Amino acid sequence: MFSERLKTLRKKKGLSQGALSAQLGVTQQAVGKWETGRSTPDPATVARLAELLDTTTDILLGVTPAQPQRQDFGGPVGSYAESPVPVVGTVRAGYGALAFEEDYGVEMAPVKDPDNYFYLIVKGDSMEPRIHDGDYALVRRQPTLSNGELGVMVFGEGEGTLKRYLQRGNAVVLQPFNPAYDELIIRGEELEDLYIVGKVVETKTKW
Repeated sequence: MFSERLKTLRKKKGLSQGALSAQLGVTQQAVGKWETGRSTPDPATVARLAELLDTTTDILLGVTPAQPQRQDFGGPVGSYAESPVPVVGTVRAGYGALAFEEDYGVEMAPVKDPDNYFYLIVKGDSMEPRIHDGDYALVRRQPTLSNGELGVMVFGEGEGTLKRYLQRGNAVVLQPFNPAYDELIIRGEELEDLYIVGKVVETKTKW
């Protein structure tokens, strides 16, 4: 839908509704109505939107599909034939095992051993500006991470979170990219409740 594509592209550019409306010379309420589908801009404004968001009117209007925007986080991706990889919405820990919930079907990925990978749909904005709500994170299942790597972890019996993994002395820090969010510091006996699900090797934005 146009409303969803507009919102995704605006966030990708790091613009607020107010900033975009100021550049267009319209009210913030107008942009809000476009993004909720309550109204649509005229063709001239659509063309201006495309220019400001570094895209085309065809992509903005959904006339032609856009290629996903990919970010490589150091994984062996791209040199193999594409294989189907499951897409999940939630990873949880419980009863001594990990559960992958909210089945969203499959997505193709160029990996050697697809059984060791899954896509996780990112939730929230804690990893902006590099990773956005709704992005697809390709995760290679592995029980350990090196210092500074991006991974999916579960703490306690909560929901999986995508964060940077840092080791500070005897503590582990789960660090968001978004400075508006606090780091989670895990130490002592709490480390027994930290599950490393896998390493994020690539993310992609879809619209």
